[in-house]
Amino acid sequence: MPGEPERKPRNRRLRLWLALGAGVLGLLCLGGVGIAVLLYDEETKIVRTTPGAAADNFLRAYLVNRDEREVGLYSCKSGGEFSELAAYRTDIERREAQFSIGIQVVWEGLRVATDGQQGTVDADLTRSLGDGSERITDTWRLGLVDEEGWRVCSATKVP
Repeated sequence: MPGEPERKPRNRRLRLWLALGAGVLGLLCLGGVGIAVLLYDEETKIVRTTPGAAADNFLRAYLVNRDEREVGLYSCKSGGEFSELAAYRTDIERREAQFSIGIQVVWEGLRVATDGQQGTVDADLTRSLGDGSERITDTWRLGLVDEEGWRVCSATKVP
């Protein structure tokens, strides 16, 4: 009819709303992915900014997680002298296998001393049986150097 204004089909308007909704949903998803990546990055960050943080992360990697790849992130680039600590961990693993019991190792009282690019951290390591029947605490000294972040180079039991 010549006098009536032209009406746009409803189908076109619906497509426009669907496209807008899909665009907003896509932006929300991208934002969610970005936040997830940031949170993951923060949780897996290698912290070697202080001797205490490096020592704590090294002990967790060496005695709790027992993950040599992770230990490498916190130990000296040239390796290190960990024979006493290796014997300590081997003894724990042997006792766990022999007596079929879990042994938990915790540390506290990190005492940090630094002199320029070198430092030491003394820590009280306590190993306890899973059932709580036995607890033994020893003091250990970790030697550290600052090599693009603090790294552990030695671990010895303090007599």
